[in-house]
Amino acid sequence: MNVAPADRTGERWRRVTAAIATAGLALAIVAGLGLLVSGPGHRFGWWSFGTGFTIIRWSAYGGIAAAAVSAAALIVAPLRGHRRGMLRALAGLVIGLITVGVPAYHLQAARSVPPIHDITTDTEDPPAFATILPLRAQAPNPATYGGPAVAAQQRESYPDIASADYLIGTEAAFEAAMAAARDMGWTVVAMDEAAGRIEAIARTFWFGFVDDIVIRVRPTDAGSRIDVRSVSRVGVSDMGKNAARVRAYLTALEDQIGSGG
Repeated sequence: MNVAPADRTGERWRRVTAAIATAGLALAIVAGLGLLVSGPGHRFGWWSFGTGFTIIRWSAYGGIAAAAVSAAALIVAPLRGHRRGMLRALAGLVIGLITVGVPAYHLQAARSVPPIHDITTDTEDPPAFATILPLRAQAPNPATYGGPAVAAQQRESYPDIASADYLIGTEAAFEAAMAAARDMGWTVVAMDEAAGRIEAIARTFWFGFVDDIVIRVRPTDAGSRIDVRSVSRVGVSDMGKNAARVRAYLTALEDQIGSGG
């Protein structure tokens, strides 16, 4: 049985379309997997955070390439009546765009906040670390506060973050501060009620970066004042993570004191 030249040409095009769609999908899957493991790889000690960011960058490049190849296949497949190729191309395009979109979103988030990583409710007299200091000995970021320049950037971008004053004694305030820290899921490293200081650490979800927190309770004429400070050990910008953590803690503290502990 002879096969018409038109049929042979159509079959050849379907194979080419299928190959392009498959290549785009395979590239998208590899790029997506790279993005997924970039953070956990650092969290579990497989590589440094610098390597993790490099993997993210190359995953994004792969996502762009996958989206371009898949888009080409998506244009050709309907013209050649190749439904399976269309589905592969569509899957590759979606995965590729997601792989590009996630890093792009975080990059935009980083650019929308100041390049600081130390947030405190008291920029004039920030709570100081004590027990945690040896744990930060090898950290790229120092535990000392950055001074007026950092304070000015915080006040401009996070004007709502301020000390919390309550009409209760320091003992009750300290108990509420401890309970709120536990509610946040932090690991409490030290607590000194006499000094009015609580120190804790928290880990970010994806990369497992360690951030340090110190809470200070002081008496006032009317009751107590609670201050909190959250500082990243690595990174110039925290993408707003420390500010979000301080806000969440103040909310948890308000809930504790409002409910009577």
